[in-house]
Amino acid sequence: MRLSIDLIRWGSALFLRRRVPEAGPLKAAVIGAGAFGRHHANKYRAIGEASQDVELFAVADPNPEVRAAIAAQHGVEVVADWRDLLGKVDLVSVCSPAVTHAEIVRAFLNAGAHVLVEKPIATTLEEAHELVALSRETGKVLTVGHQERFVFARTGLLDLAETPLEITCWRQGPWTGRGGDVSAVLDLMIHDLDLVHTLVPGAVADVSAQGFIEYGPHADEISAAVTFTNGTVARLETSRVATERRRGMRAVYADGVVEIDFLTRLIVNTTPRPLGVLEMGDPLGESVAGFVAAVRDGADALVTPEQATRALETALLIEEVAGVSLPVPVAGPRIAAAG
Repeated sequence: MRLSIDLIRWGSALFLRRRVPEAGPLKAAVIGAGAFGRHHANKYRAIGEASQDVELFAVADPNPEVRAAIAAQHGVEVVADWRDLLGKVDLVSVCSPAVTHAEIVRAFLNAGAHVLVEKPIATTLEEAHELVALSRETGKVLTVGHQERFVFARTGLLDLAETPLEITCWRQGPWTGRGGDVSAVLDLMIHDLDLVHTLVPGAVADVSAQGFIEYGPHADEISAAVTFTNGTVARLETSRVATERRRGMRAVYADGVVEIDFLTRLIVNTTPRPLGVLEMGDPLGESVAGFVAAVRDGADALVTPEQATRALETALLIEEVAGVSLPVPVAGPRIAAAG
């Protein structure tokens, strides 16, 4: 099997990037066939049918009924234990619970696979830094499923040279039961934190936050204010126990305001800079396709692991300030955990 070798630079060091076979489709696997995992499998299948660049090779899930459904739909190998796929695939989507991300990503990177992991990259900063270093040392693509970056990129908002003076983000919806292994910060708010960090350069100077626990042991509703060293203030409201869905962002610039309602797809722009319409498109499809292209090209994907780690660091700081976890599950009325 003929492989190509590239030299890549990370900081002041040079590493070898051992690229995938130049002939034949890439073998892809999906770890975790819940709602998101099934979507990932469908995207790999669609890309393969359109371009022959990748083939859905296998899916891992501990649930026998889920495995049977995947086998019937896609006709691919299904396994209960993701470890059975180590060394057998070129790239993998990790769509398992957040608390398992670091272990699985680490194992596949060490086994020579490129990895797309759903957010968050990990649940501790130490794990995230380890994964970033491992991906650079092995020369394997590691990217994280912050798909809304693709939606924002189409509007042109991420291309503006100006930095907002103030940003407000709100992301609220009813309880679904998903993502309860982590707080609403790592489950939902981290999307907005990724976008805020993309819009605002520089470091975080101060954080204030408070959270509420509905189902426990992690906060289901969080409000936070993040102040950057340049003076920009980002205010974020996130809830997974709201009575209705709300999703939007408001950015205040020196010469106007941009406000986006993601549900109605309405953009109000009073700045002199034109923006594109909000086309939701298929951000997950773009994320998976961009991952496949990055693997083929030996390049970084749109969302780098360093950027995902930056969002995680702020998310964990918000959790620490708010005190959003309890040692035991909470039943009964809402309990505040404020910091």
